Amino acid sequence: MLIGKVVGYVVSTRKCDNLVGNKFMIVEPIPSLKIDNRIVAVDKVGAGIGELVLVAQGSAARVGCGVENAPIDAAIVGIIDEGQNLEI
Repeated sequence: MLIGKVVGYVVSTRKCDNLVGNKFMIVEPIPSLKIDNRIVAVDKVGAGIGELVLVAQGSAARVGCGVENAPIDAAIVGIIDEGQNLEI
């Protein structure tokens, strides 16, 4: 799991049927994690731009969304309320 900041969103009108109804957000991992590329994550918790979030990846993302048969590689599974040493 990684910690990142929601920096935008993606709209996709054509997608797999089992992805219909999901919101897609662009997440930027916290720089101190040495990850410098952005990812697109399915948002099942209602995150907003600028919020710090918890992101599950791989099969954990599909399980976290409750859609084990969907082509999901990353999912926002929590919104961070507070933490220590979260340098952004």
